[in-house]
Amino acid sequence: MAEDGDRRRFPTAPLPLSSLIPRLTRPAFRKRSPAGAQLMADWPDVVGPALAASTQPLRLTSGTLTLACAGPVAMELQHLAPELIGRINAHLGRTTVERLRFVQQAPAGAPPPRPRPKPVTLPEGVEARLAEMPPGELRDALAKLALGVYRKR
Repeated sequence: MAEDGDRRRFPTAPLPLSSLIPRLTRPAFRKRSPAGAQLMADWPDVVGPALAASTQPLRLTSGTLTLACAGPVAMELQHLAPELIGRINAHLGRTTVERLRFVQQAPAGAPPPRPRPKPVTLPEGVEARLAEMPPGELRDALAKLALGVYRKR
């Protein structure tokens, strides 16, 4: 990795990856916050299939989540707001949503059901390494990562 002093002495030295990331992500994060993007991608998992079919998150700004919903669903959601906010913040892992704002708009429709992941068998070497680890969150996370990697092959 090129340090700052190396860049002055060697202008053609490679840049550290960390110096490129802000330039790449800044335009995308101006349009949509990472928490908002994650919430929109995981919306059916957060609120369940029934609410996901009648609502759609539109934007998340300054602690206010704007939801599109049809007709009488807004009234029901106002009563469910504290529980819904708690569920959303628990999914995001921090207090991001403080208020809900409802707009009368028919959602784009129910999202298509997610395809069931095909069964994957991990190579023996990977299985052996995972078995050597002590049980816990790290082992579970690495097993999930390995399943995702080998599923896409």
